[in-house]
Amino acid sequence: MRTFNLPDLGEGLAEAEIVRWHVQPGDPISIDQPMLAVETAKAIVEVPSPFTGRIKATHGNPGDFVATGALLVEFEGDAAPDTGHAGEDAGTAPQAMHASTDSGTVVGRMPASDDDFADVLMGRPGSAQHSRAVPAARALAKQLNIDLTQIRGTGRGGVVTLEDVLSSTSFPASAPALPLPQGAGESEPLRGLRRAMSQSMALSRDNVMGCTIFDDADLHEWADDQDLTVRLLRAIVAGCTAERGLNAWFDGVTQSRRLLTQIDVAVAVDTPAGLMAPVIRDVGSHSVAQLRQDVDRLKRSAGTRTVNAQELRDFTFMLSNFGMIAGRYATPVVVPPAVAILGCGRLCQDVVAVKGNIEAHPRVPLSLTFDHRCVTGGEAARFLAALIRDLQKGN
Repeated sequence: MRTFNLPDLGEGLAEAEIVRWHVQPGDPISIDQPMLAVETAKAIVEVPSPFTGRIKATHGNPGDFVATGALLVEFEGDAAPDTGHAGEDAGTAPQAMHASTDSGTVVGRMPASDDDFADVLMGRPGSAQHSRAVPAARALAKQLNIDLTQIRGTGRGGVVTLEDVLSSTSFPASAPALPLPQGAGESEPLRGLRRAMSQSMALSRDNVMGCTIFDDADLHEWADDQDLTVRLLRAIVAGCTAERGLNAWFDGVTQSRRLLTQIDVAVAVDTPAGLMAPVIRDVGSHSVAQLRQDVDRLKRSAGTRTVNAQELRDFTFMLSNFGMIAGRYATPVVVPPAVAILGCGRLCQDVVAVKGNIEAHPRVPLSLTFDHRCVTGGEAARFLAALIRDLQKGN
């Protein structure tokens, strides 16, 4: 009998939520046929079968959270593994697929035993000198400077989970739940995007020293056909060119920062399911038309929850254009390892003094939050000044 365990889907997450099953026990299955859909932190992923055969059993129901490495599917008998791909020499496929040992995963090899699973997560097969932990737990432990070898794992086979790391810290215990008044509604667990937002905000709270400065850009020289979102993206490039320190990643554990050349901006998108922030890559190399196409494409993908997982990670700067809904100023939250986020408020007609006269000018309020551990107030102010100069140009 062959089995399929939930792999690490490339995001270093400790778990995923089952959205729906496409197969049931007894169903025939073919290689690459979708078996189920799972929701990771911000994306819904269709999980294909690595075998041809028949489903013996499925584990978990829609709405259940499944740990990375947990058993999902059992196949009857000796299901046939994938032995090649179109255009490849079938004779070389077994070596590439490790068919004799592969327990059936989407990404790479997922070992069948708990011990092998932990070793693969560490990247050190067979090693007994290091703690065994899921990727998310290892990443959080590094951020908090926690020695994983001192934590007793409660996961399968003693694997250290994200909850084990959190419980080992000195965070204050949660207050007991207060009784709700009659008719107050039922409590519901956070799922999907809202669960991911909760985790990101907790990570920011515990690891970022946020500081926010505010200013306004006067847009009275703009033509009527200017695209505010695209102009903001272009202005971010101008700001990052003036102060490279705001297009960076910071490692609080090693007290080191990495100045980045390419500017990859995560744009916050409001959806009914929660907040999503797909990334526009290499903003500085794109034309106005290309930026508008990227923004429209990512907004559509965010709305339909079809954003590729790769489009949600490794951003170097963040933009929140909350003023499209309401609000003038805010204190946006920096999500590490990035060090800055720009908030754009509601465009308003403000009364301004111009050479002794009073005029009404369109102005956009701006809120820049930066990680004050590695960005100085002067650097942030110079970034914002360069950004405003670019925004105030007529074209």
